[in-house]
Order: sequence, then structure tokens, then C-alpha cells
Amino acid sequence: MARIAGVDLPRDKRIVVGLTYIFGIGDSTAKKILENAGVSEDIRVRDLTPDQEEKIRAQVDQIQVEGDLRREISMNIKRLQEIGSYRGMRHRRGLPVRGQHTKNNARTRKGKAVAIANKKK
Repeated sequence: MARIAGVDLPRDKRIVVGLTYIFGIGDSTAKKILENAGVSEDIRVRDLTPDQEEKIRAQVDQIQVEGDLRREISMNIKRLQEIGSYRGMRHRRGLPVRGQHTKNNARTRKGKAVAIANKKK
């Protein structure tokens, strides 16, 4: 089992899909990593040679992923909250940050609606 950036990649998937299991690596980044490492996208994770694993690991180390990326994101949100920006206030209140309407929707950020007792009369 290949272990890259502290993440065990699934053995039976293609390497281009397996790399997306690492936080901070999506489809396009995975393709760029494999292209730079000189590894085929169609090879399975279990079929990687140790040399290919090392090349991929070297490419991934150049990108900010997993814990470092999560830490930077949380620090950015904390900075917005501390300076009292509009986006920071929305983060603090658990509301949508990017300008979405909240009158009817936004259930993902606002949470499930709670029924109020004895509202109908």
C-alpha cells in the first residue's frame, strides 16, 4: 500500500484517482503531479514501483497538503474573524460567506430548521 503525505492510497484504484484522497489534491493537480513525475495515469496504485512512488512523493512534497493546508485555511478564517470583516462575521455565525441568499435556502450552513411549539393558532 502506497503511503504518500501521511495518507494510505487505495490499492485497487488508478493512481490519478488515488492521489485525490490526499487533502489539497484534486483531479487537475493529480494529473500535473503524475506528468511531472513521469508516471502513467492508468497504472494502479498496487503496481507502482518504489522508484515511481519516490518521484510522486517528491512532487507532492512541493505542494502544501493535509495538515499544513488545513492549518493555513483555519488561520485565514481566524484572521478574518479577528479583524471583524463581513466574511469573518459570517463564519462566526455559521452563515453562508459568499453572498448566497438565506431567506429560504442555506440549510447546509444554517442547520436543520427546528419547529416552534404552538406556532399555529
